[in-house]
Amino acid sequence: MRNIVITLIILISCIGVIKAQDSTRLVLSLEQAEKYAVEHNRTLQNANYDVQKAQRARWQALASMLPQVNANFDYQNFCGYSMNFMQGVSIPMNPSGTLGVTASMALSGAQIVNTLMSDISIDMQDISQKQSEQNIIANVDKLYFSTLAMEKTVDLLTESLNNLKRLQEMTDGAVKAGVTEQTESDKISVQVAMMQSSINSTNRSIEMLYNSLRLQLCTDVNCEIILTDNLDKLLSLGEIQDLLSKDFILENNYSYQLLEKNLELSKKQITLSKMNCLPTISAYYQYSAKTYFGKEEGMNMTPPNMVGASLSVPLWSSLAKKSAVEQSKLNYKTTENTFNDTKNSLLVQDHQLRYNVTSAYETYLIQQDNVDVTKRVFDNISKKFEYGRASSLEVTNASTDIINAQNNYLKALLELVQAHIELRTLLNISK
Repeated sequence: MRNIVITLIILISCIGVIKAQDSTRLVLSLEQAEKYAVEHNRTLQNANYDVQKAQRARWQALASMLPQVNANFDYQNFCGYSMNFMQGVSIPMNPSGTLGVTASMALSGAQIVNTLMSDISIDMQDISQKQSEQNIIANVDKLYFSTLAMEKTVDLLTESLNNLKRLQEMTDGAVKAGVTEQTESDKISVQVAMMQSSINSTNRSIEMLYNSLRLQLCTDVNCEIILTDNLDKLLSLGEIQDLLSKDFILENNYSYQLLEKNLELSKKQITLSKMNCLPTISAYYQYSAKTYFGKEEGMNMTPPNMVGASLSVPLWSSLAKKSAVEQSKLNYKTTENTFNDTKNSLLVQDHQLRYNVTSAYETYLIQQDNVDVTKRVFDNISKKFEYGRASSLEVTNASTDIINAQNNYLKALLELVQAHIELRTLLNISK
C-alpha cells in the first residue's frame, strides 16, 4: 500500500512538471498563431480600450443634454443668537437644516453637434481597431513565412554540408595515401567552413525571427514556439495569381475609411463653430425643505418650490466667433486636400504592389529553378570528384554557387511573401 501511494505521488509530480513545461511552449499553425496574436497582443487590447473610451465620451456628450439632478443638505447653528427688533421684539435664530434638490437642463446647438462628433469618433476608433488587427495578422504572417523559409534553407544547406564533409574525408584519405596534395584537402575544408558559417548565420536569423514572433504574440521571452505548418503547403502560387485579378475597392481600405471619417469630422467642426453663435436655453426646478432642531420655528425666508429659465444670446464677441468659423473652414480644406492626396496615393500604391507581386513571382520561379540546377550541378561535380574527374576548384565553385543560389532563393521567397501580404492588406481581402 505504501508503495502504491509513493507511486501516485510521483505520477502527480510528473504531471505537474509536464503542465509547467507546456505552459512555456506553444505549438502553432499559421491560423492558430494569428488567432493567438489577436487574443493576446497588447496593441490590440489598447485599441479595444480606445473604442470603449470613445463610447464613454459619447455618453458624456449625450448626458450633458439630459436633466441633471443635485441634492444638498445645509446645517446652521447661530449659537443662541436672536435677532432684535424695535420695542423689544426678538426672533430666535434656532439651529436648522435645509434639504435642497435641484433639477436643471441646458440645451445648445454645440451640445448636439458634439454628440454627432462623438458618433464619428466611435466609428474611427472601431476602424482603427480593425486596422490594428489587420496589421498584427500581417506581421505574424510575414514572421511565420520567414521563419519557415529560413528553416528550409538550413535543411538544404545542411544537406550540402554533409556532402562536402564526405568529400573532405575522402580527400583527407587520398592525401594520407599520397594520391593527392594537401592543398586539395585545404580547399575543401575552407568550403566546409564557409557552408557551416552560412548555416550558423541563418540559425541566428531564425532565432531573431522567433523573438519577433514572441513580441507579436506577447508571450514570455523564454517561451518555446513550434511551427507546425509546412512552407510548401502555405505558399499557394495559385492564390497569389488570383489576388492579382481582384479589383481595388477604395471603400474597403481601412486607411481610406479613416480619412473619410476624419473629413466628416472636420466638416462637423465647421458646424460646431457656427453653433457657438446660437442661443443657449436652460431651465431648472428647485425644491427646499427647512427644519428646526428641538426648538420653535424661527424666521424662514426659503421658498419650498422655485422654477426658472434663461436664454443666453451671444451678441458681440469682437469677431472672435466669426474667426473661429473661418478657421474651421480652412482646416476642412486642408483635410480635404490630404484626403484627395492620400486617395491618389492609395491608387498608385495598388498599381505598385501589383507590379511588385508580379515581379517577385517571376523572380521566385527563376530562383527556384536556379536552386534545383545548382544542386544538380553540385551533386554531379561531387560524384566526378569522387572518381577523380573533377578538381577541388570545381567543387569549390559549385559549393559557392549553391550557397549563393540558396540566398537568392530565400530573398526572392521573402519578397514574394511580403509583396503578397502587402497587396492583400491594401485590398483588405481575407485569406
